[in-house]
Amino acid sequence: MALIYILLEETPKESLVLKGETFKYLVKVRRHNTGDKINFRSKEDMSILYTYEIISIDGRSLELKYISSNPHAIKAEKSLHIGWCMIDNKSIEKVLPSLSEIGVEKISFISCDRSQKNFKLDIKRFERILEASMQQCGRSTYIEFDTYKNIQEFIKEFPKTKVFDFTEKTLDNYGEIETVLVGCEGGFSDQEKEFLKTQDVFRLNTPMILRSESAVMSVASKIIL
Repeated sequence: MALIYILLEETPKESLVLKGETFKYLVKVRRHNTGDKINFRSKEDMSILYTYEIISIDGRSLELKYISSNPHAIKAEKSLHIGWCMIDNKSIEKVLPSLSEIGVEKISFISCDRSQKNFKLDIKRFERILEASMQQCGRSTYIEFDTYKNIQEFIKEFPKTKVFDFTEKTLDNYGEIETVLVGCEGGFSDQEKEFLKTQDVFRLNTPMILRSESAVMSVASKIIL
């Protein structure tokens, strides 16, 4: 079972004193009091869940004592790798927390024909967004990110990729998909469609035209949940 936690830069010690934004979050937002137990994970080893008890609170800090630590890795039962033709960072950032919560394992950002070429991915910011989501949903692993120069390069490395596009075919079994490719705004170019003809191409059972980020969320939910 997943448990919410606080992420720490280093391995927790016998006692902790928390100040600043973490203090405000625990006391002002989550309304914790003396005697409450708080879970932590360390960036050095995210698989371990540490439990502490609040022993004192003053106006600017709280002190906690160590209670226990146990292996408690949390990840989705189903592994999904998304090949995502690049879109605006702001649109990606809107859905990253949700993709994290449902359990997407990896996202490969691909420079496609209709991707705007001025987009520059801010992976560090993506990771900060993920950390906030992970602490809330209990997930103990980051989404892995990488990039590809074009669709051809991506398909060469992942030849069993299934492709989400506007087509007549819908799928009966989404559970078999391990890697899926989703286009950017405007979809795939004619040249890319021609290249992808040999792949298994499918659509969702909706008459609506989905934005790229809506398509990614919908497809990922179908496959994982």
